[in-house]
Amino acid sequence: MINVFSSCTGQSLDSKPDQIVGGTCEGCEAIVEFGEKKLSAIDTLPGFEENEPKLKISGKVFQEDGETPVSDVIIYIYQTNRIGIYETKGDETGWAKRHGIIRGWVKTGKEGNYSFYTFRPGAYPTRDEPEHIHITVKEQGKTAYYLDEFVFVDDPLLSQEKRKNLPNRGGSGITNPILGNGIWTIRRDLILGKNIPDYE
Repeated sequence: MINVFSSCTGQSLDSKPDQIVGGTCEGCEAIVEFGEKKLSAIDTLPGFEENEPKLKISGKVFQEDGETPVSDVIIYIYQTNRIGIYETKGDETGWAKRHGIIRGWVKTGKEGNYSFYTFRPGAYPTRDEPEHIHITVKEQGKTAYYLDEFVFVDDPLLSQEKRKNLPNRGGSGITNPILGNGIWTIRRDLILGKNIPDYE
């Protein structure tokens, strides 16, 4: 699991420099790699149709109080394919060279809602990490920062020791998939700033 190295900087819409938060973050720059795509609160990742088990991730984004929903937060996720590889086609640019093609972006709606349609990733071939989905957020006035990965409570690789050592950035990333109508659903609400260094 790689999370730290270079930091992301940027500017908010009012041209004031974004507050630098979250410590160093390898690949946080990928949060702006959606190009000309118009972001909505829902995205479907490549491979959703072809892969099983299908997965819907949804939730709300809240301010630090855990109650006030936040709109216009960009959320970026990326993951491995079913055999635990960050799949590429060979013509990728930017962070897609490292993160692969199975990635997506949303922007939260008025009530802070977000949803991704994807599939359950495979563990790395080395089997040294649980199955996981990486997540980065960008809110107004702050640099992008990563949160705890989505992991799965039923994953045998998610040991008690690994659970104990999770920093709970943005709240717990341990999810409980529930099957219904042919798709596994997990819900995770995100709390901006929770356990994020230098957050004010």
